[in-house]
Amino acid sequence: MPTLFTKIAKGEIPGDIIFEDHLCFAIRDIQPQGPIHFLIIPRKEIVSVDHAMNEDQYLLGHLLLIAGQLAREHGIATSGYRLIINTNKDAGQTVPHIHVHLIGGRQMSWPPG
Repeated sequence: MPTLFTKIAKGEIPGDIIFEDHLCFAIRDIQPQGPIHFLIIPRKEIVSVDHAMNEDQYLLGHLLLIAGQLAREHGIATSGYRLIINTNKDAGQTVPHIHVHLIGGRQMSWPPG
């Protein structure tokens, strides 16, 4: 069954897409945790990091490179940003489709919630 993110990628439901290429796309988070909060999502449906395979190495690296590109384009690369991949329920993963949160534009605290 297609995930929420796959439906957004296919245009079946709306999403504020700010970037896309043949491997992934990025959207604005609907519940932002900072002035900048994007989700970078692979087009391939991978449930979580636990489900990633060796063949996904290039794709997963690509997600991080796109995160850096978006941070530079949106003016937060120098001040700093956080990348988060939630894995499974206790970590807060709510959509069973791996994605990278890019959050910035404010001071972050440590440890995170």
